[in-house]
Amino acid sequence: MNFFKRLHVVYLLRRYAIKRDLWEKVFNQLGFLEKMSSVEKAHFRELTTLFLYEKNIYGAQEFELNEEMRVIIAAQACIPIMQLGIDLLGGWTDIIVYPAAFQVSREQYDEFGVVHQEDNILSGEAWQRGPVIFSWQDIQQDMQQWQKGHNVIVHEIAHKLDMRNGVANGMPPLHVGMQSAEWASALGDAYKKINQRLERHQPIAINPYAATSPAEFFAVISEYFFCAPQILEERCSDVYQLLCTYYQQDPLQRMSK
Repeated sequence: MNFFKRLHVVYLLRRYAIKRDLWEKVFNQLGFLEKMSSVEKAHFRELTTLFLYEKNIYGAQEFELNEEMRVIIAAQACIPIMQLGIDLLGGWTDIIVYPAAFQVSREQYDEFGVVHQEDNILSGEAWQRGPVIFSWQDIQQDMQQWQKGHNVIVHEIAHKLDMRNGVANGMPPLHVGMQSAEWASALGDAYKKINQRLERHQPIAINPYAATSPAEFFAVISEYFFCAPQILEERCSDVYQLLCTYYQQDPLQRMSK
């Protein structure tokens, strides 16, 4: 970061600092981060401050958000980029929040080229160059049951990171030194095994939604990586290690402190 950009960041952190009592209230609700070091916690607060400055977070259908709700959303959105930096979430500005799950209607083509209207009820959605959309009800549920590996905010932010290569395909732009062949092999094998188990009606350890597509697989395992890392590490240790390298974090080690 050059000198003038750093000065600007320092100004923003002072000018728009999250109030300490509000920050502590929000942070204490994120149980899977409770064992952060004081240095990590301070950095995380700064990152959340910058996120709030850069993004517009507002309610849909006249749903009103207060300051605490915005900080809750921003903090969880910053979990995947804690060591990667705010720039990886550049190129878009809006976060739209519905009070509960929302309906999306789309036209879908079948194998014969016939158009069908398809209605889906969603808890979150990320657009390629557009906003991220969340259900507040689902955000609340995730915070109450984080040990189960569900987090709609982490899920959609993972999609945004994945989309940085132009398309959501389960392979975000990798860091220098990471091998795309190793990534594709490890995640591809794990994705294939999940689909095979589901086809045989055998139980799997993670959300079956992971079998929908490689993009959804990456988003779902990112949820488990941060919220229930022990499950992911036990079932797919090679995938867990690759996510440690990609996100530059080790949630399992953090939780075991």
